[in-house]
Amino acid sequence: MILELDDVGVTFSSGPPWRRRQVHAVRGVSLSVAEGEILGLVGESGSGKTTTSMVSLGLQRPTSGTARFEGKPFPKRRAELTGRMQAVLQHPQWSLNPRMRVGQCVAEPLVVLGGADRAEVDERVLAALDQVGLGGSFAQRFPHQLSGGQRQRVSIARALITRPPFVVFDEAVSALDVSVQAQILNLIKDLRAEFSFAALFISHDIGAVRYVADRVAVMRRGELVETAPAAVFFGTPEHEYSRKLVEAL
Repeated sequence: MILELDDVGVTFSSGPPWRRRQVHAVRGVSLSVAEGEILGLVGESGSGKTTTSMVSLGLQRPTSGTARFEGKPFPKRRAELTGRMQAVLQHPQWSLNPRMRVGQCVAEPLVVLGGADRAEVDERVLAALDQVGLGGSFAQRFPHQLSGGQRQRVSIARALITRPPFVVFDEAVSALDVSVQAQILNLIKDLRAEFSFAALFISHDIGAVRYVADRVAVMRRGELVETAPAAVFFGTPEHEYSRKLVEAL
């Protein structure tokens, strides 16, 4: 397994010191993502999807339970995972520096990882842009000169340039027009087939999850209520909440 969460819970404290209260963001979450698999994680706002993604990326330590990446507990220093996992976010501008040209934005994770000279970096940037359906000329543009769909393609190129075995797509198509959503979903499927990365695809859009996911996990009120292969889930979901989601689709 590339990612394993075993009975993970995350609790936050809120309120002033004299009136502290504990907020359980997620409770008892157990899920796994196999190599080359896309696991769709669905649920309404506030269900715990974002906290689960933060734990999956090593950005949030569980209050209880265990998180493992490639069979080992997450290292204390996240820098040890550099290049091994990446994220594609809902709004691409969150990961693209507006002062940097597209080529520089795409190259940044590779430069941080190190081990490649300038010529190799430039070559891999152009190849990455080509793989997401953008020509080499886009390397000289700035993010604000691109459409929303083009910026998301750049974000995907940036995420995949280090060839990570694991990628989190966090609401990666929800801010796009419907026609552009379909293009990006097709791109994700094609790139997964080419590079065999595993992915956690987080969305409140059950239709998008149906299109790309091999398995589906459903969260509600901080808990995981059902996990099943996509064909089973969309055919005969077990949990009442899951049935409502499928019926709405």
